[in-house]
Amino acid sequence: MATLAHGPSRPRDRHEPSDALRRVKAIVAGSSGNLVEWYDFYVYSFTALYFASEFFPKGNQTTQLLSAAGVFAAGFLMRPVGSWLFGWLADKRGRRFSMMAAVVLMCAGSLLVAVLPTYASIGIAAPALLLLARLVQGLSVGGEYGTAATYMSEVAAHEHRGFYSSFQYVTLIGGQLLAVLVLVILQQFLSDAELRSWGWRIPFVIGAIAAVIAFFLRRTLAETTSHATRTRTDAGTLKGMFRYPRSFLVVMGFTAAGSLTFYTFTTYMQKYLVNTAGMNARTASSTMTAALFCFMILQPVFGALADKIGRRNSMLCFSVLMMLVTVPILHALATVGDPLTAFWLVMLAMLCVSFYTSISGLVKAELFPMHVRALGVGFSYAIANAIFGGTAEYVALWFKQAGHETTFFWYVVAISAVALVATLAMPETRRKGYLTADDARQLEP
Repeated sequence: MATLAHGPSRPRDRHEPSDALRRVKAIVAGSSGNLVEWYDFYVYSFTALYFASEFFPKGNQTTQLLSAAGVFAAGFLMRPVGSWLFGWLADKRGRRFSMMAAVVLMCAGSLLVAVLPTYASIGIAAPALLLLARLVQGLSVGGEYGTAATYMSEVAAHEHRGFYSSFQYVTLIGGQLLAVLVLVILQQFLSDAELRSWGWRIPFVIGAIAAVIAFFLRRTLAETTSHATRTRTDAGTLKGMFRYPRSFLVVMGFTAAGSLTFYTFTTYMQKYLVNTAGMNARTASSTMTAALFCFMILQPVFGALADKIGRRNSMLCFSVLMMLVTVPILHALATVGDPLTAFWLVMLAMLCVSFYTSISGLVKAELFPMHVRALGVGFSYAIANAIFGGTAEYVALWFKQAGHETTFFWYVVAISAVALVATLAMPETRRKGYLTADDARQLEP
């Protein structure tokens, strides 16, 4: 791993207090921008219950949510483009530059949503502009994941890499939590009519302001790549990345199941509790706020566990458990009678998903060498995430509208089986991954 300074790499005692402090500061600065990125992206999903009718006035609630979910999914389609662009920048210009550029783009997308006129004001142009804003945000988030996962994996010490890299999902989930928390607070002070009329814009304004703050925080980040790595002819290129086809396919398999299960039990779950279980929107928001908070604080625990049992064993636990629990949990949630029961059912699913989320970025970063790491992690993730994660809500609502809602449950199980196959095809990256090889080279005299 390269040093956390801008100068040349030199061997360093991993237990030196000053070195540990530098690593913690780098994790905090990098993850704070990650939190803002994901807050801005997810606030759309949590406020869709209020603004869907403003941009898609025709049809019943399910039809309006389906249209809003379609725009949400479209943002995911830009992720492969964003992952390629920002992955190239991260591998050629450095992780710091790429992460600063990504958060600026997210700020622009959030600000556009905050000031958009509704369908009643400008007609069909309103949903068209909403789509444009989501495409901009999708481009930004597409670049954020791969670069942040790479950076946070590179700055962590080898023996605690699972623990420290888990903070990527602490802040990713924290972004979701902050989004739903803002909504819960607004629900206490504004009526449903006010939220549907103008109140839903407030979270997007907050996101745009927070993105500016994150930009200045990211300016303090130290670079983890070396000049020699960045100037390689194949650095940040698709040709260089495709020299590692096994890594590419394994990451896609992990991401397909990980993204689908993650979005099913987080962003879609609020709508599922309202639209299928018949729960009040405010109660569903409060229930998901509590569940997301617990989910967030569990990530370092599961990350530390992965440092003990290995990445491969963690991924085996994730894939097998999701194949076993998805159908019974979703069936039970469909007829849930009280929010406390709903909370524990959602938490059971989140515990299983945590085997993946806690090491999601790390296990992928360990599969690619430094000169194509950001591109390799981000691009393979973005493709599978767009196909399976971005469409999770849309597919679930489509099956519901068609009268076959339970088919979606088995769809999740089938994709979880793909992750099991990918896990069986991977090495134990804790001992044999490319990040470990970087460590060995750094410590050579």
